[in-house]
Amino acid sequence: MIAADIIVRNIGQLVNPASDRRARGHEADMLRLERNVCVAACRGKICFVGPEKELGRSCRLQDDARVLDAGGGVVLPGLVDPHTHLPFAGTRQDEFRLKLQGISYQEIAARGGGIKGTVRQTRGISLEDLVALCAQRLDRMLLGGTTTLEAKSGYGLDLETELKQLRALQALAGRHPAAIVPTFMGAHEIPDEFRGRNRAYLDHLLSDVLPRVRDERLAGFVDIFCEEGYFSYAEAEHYLTQAAALGFQTKVHADEFTSNGAAELAARLGAVSAEHLIAIRDEEIAAIAASDTACVLLPGVSFFLRLGRYAPARAILDAGGIVALGTDFNPGSSMISSQFFIFQLAVFQMGLTIEQALNAVTINAAYAIGCEKQAGSLAKGKDMDLLLLDVPDYPYLAYHPGIDPLRTVIKAGKVVVQDRRLVER
Repeated sequence: MIAADIIVRNIGQLVNPASDRRARGHEADMLRLERNVCVAACRGKICFVGPEKELGRSCRLQDDARVLDAGGGVVLPGLVDPHTHLPFAGTRQDEFRLKLQGISYQEIAARGGGIKGTVRQTRGISLEDLVALCAQRLDRMLLGGTTTLEAKSGYGLDLETELKQLRALQALAGRHPAAIVPTFMGAHEIPDEFRGRNRAYLDHLLSDVLPRVRDERLAGFVDIFCEEGYFSYAEAEHYLTQAAALGFQTKVHADEFTSNGAAELAARLGAVSAEHLIAIRDEEIAAIAASDTACVLLPGVSFFLRLGRYAPARAILDAGGIVALGTDFNPGSSMISSQFFIFQLAVFQMGLTIEQALNAVTINAAYAIGCEKQAGSLAKGKDMDLLLLDVPDYPYLAYHPGIDPLRTVIKAGKVVVQDRRLVER
């Protein structure tokens, strides 16, 4: 019999996604609700979910077990953010003011700003300072209920800084309770020293940088910005094919501003995810919906850049696709780190139902970063990543925007936020 070391009891409404693996198409219309139940864990792993009177059949409480009373409230799995650019230095609020005046993201980049501005600042920061900066950002995310997240490099564009970004993530994995899934994204932009030589830059990443990333086990995913003015379809195909041969799983920044077939490429190559998809075409929707590639949609970008259009989430679901939602936390196009806010944007601006949006920030987000066996739902054998909420039921999360619904956050069986305050580590 398993000896549980933590139990959350008196849960009025336990809200789980439709599946413990992924919810595709109209599966995402559903949630699994249980009432008057408890959740117990041992060494961070859930060992029981169900009525408290049945707890003793499968596990017992250790003498020093921690018992938390949910007070008849709502409990959710910890939120998962499948797309962030966490390790960067500096901010770009001056560019944000230009955007408010109507100057586009592409125009700012053409003036030497945008990604390159952040690259300059990230190249200049020390590893120790970058770790400290990212830890502060992770604290905010944890306070907002995000317990697992993906984090991309891509603000170095040279060997030294790209490795520095990934090493910062590696250091944080031992210091911060949030679980981080690192992605190498050196193919985020073309550095000045390779201007006009895109293929040469990608070959440099493949021959000189990715082997170091692999050998030091700094990332398991590789991503590329396949977009007009960045990397072409053919360049992305070459790069992703070779990266996969090196042992990496692949992702694609696809169809953000224009469509060049990148979503179809992601599906054809078996990429884990295609991300953005604001400009995806109908034929691409059909291709990606028929595949196992997750569609990671980022409504914060449309909101932050005031694009006036959002990725066609409902069309992707209607076609049977896998829709996940992420913040795209970055200094240029989405300085947003709250997955609850993204959930609300998806409901109010993308037309998703509350159920579809909750599936998208839990199990489908976990699936999009290969974490569905550990995170994204509350099930026996998974990590006890759990949120205790001060709301009467789950629809209230969309009904009352702007509130802080979180009271307690548990990550891997440990209380990390209590009474809306970080627990000292």
